[in-house]
Amino acid sequence: MKAIKCKDLNKRFYRKNALNDLSFSIEENKIVGVIGRNGAGKTTLLKIIAGLLKEKSGVIEVYGRRPFNNLFVSANTIYIDDAMNFPTALTLKEILEEGKRFYHHWDHDLALRLFDYFGFNPSQHHNELSKGKESTFNMIVGLASRSPLTIFDEPTTGMDAAVRKDFYRALLKDYLAHPRTILLSTHHLEEMEDLLEEVLVIHEGSLKLQMSMDDLKEYGVGLTGKKDVVEPFLKEKEILWKKEQALDTCYAVIKNDLTDHEYQRMKEAGVQVSPVKANDLCIYLTESRNEKGSVDDVFDRSADV
Repeated sequence: MKAIKCKDLNKRFYRKNALNDLSFSIEENKIVGVIGRNGAGKTTLLKIIAGLLKEKSGVIEVYGRRPFNNLFVSANTIYIDDAMNFPTALTLKEILEEGKRFYHHWDHDLALRLFDYFGFNPSQHHNELSKGKESTFNMIVGLASRSPLTIFDEPTTGMDAAVRKDFYRALLKDYLAHPRTILLSTHHLEEMEDLLEEVLVIHEGSLKLQMSMDDLKEYGVGLTGKKDVVEPFLKEKEILWKKEQALDTCYAVIKNDLTDHEYQRMKEAGVQVSPVKANDLCIYLTESRNEKGSVDDVFDRSADV
């Protein structure tokens, strides 16, 4: 069954399009990464899926229902981000107690064990927490809710590396024991590669790529060598990214559809063929075509002044 179906989805804020004819679908019981740069439309998309925002046009279905103002979707979805607000009158312990009443699948034992593991003070209030501790507490609420659709929007903001590692481990262990659909938007793809089953790459409100994590790792290949040697091999290839380097060399990332014969020819010509990390590939795919060039050009121009 499709947990989420999205077709020609559009959303506009004032004069800016946040989403542009976005179409995709996600099967139930998968961990899916929503990848993209700041301002790409990730948060807008996730809030529409959660029913917190209304789409301008297009079709969005969560478990076969339009999510906006839908009680069924609300009862089966939790949206976790770094701007969550809880009643300031309640202590952290009391917030978890309320979770038992609010979420049908809530696991209070898990909530308390994680609460204790991460060293929270039961009498403390949410608005008194540091940014990292706040994100950690929000993560506990998201995991303990066991909502069929769990959405984490940049859930590790402020967490140090050790806590992020614990979060990924806890998420995976609980998902394996209690499968559900989990969406994660993140800037730490390199840390989540072994966690995600599928990725959506969003760029300027449009879908750039949707594929399994395994396929993404093999999607691109890098070519490095003298520019006049590399250029002929780029003909009739899908160039994903290209950068000229010093000493008349260049680095190009192409779609990985090389035959053994092509690979051998490149090797013999002195072209270095290398794998491309999934995180780097997403950066290349979502690079804006800026008439001002790259950050390197900023320093190059300063040398000319």
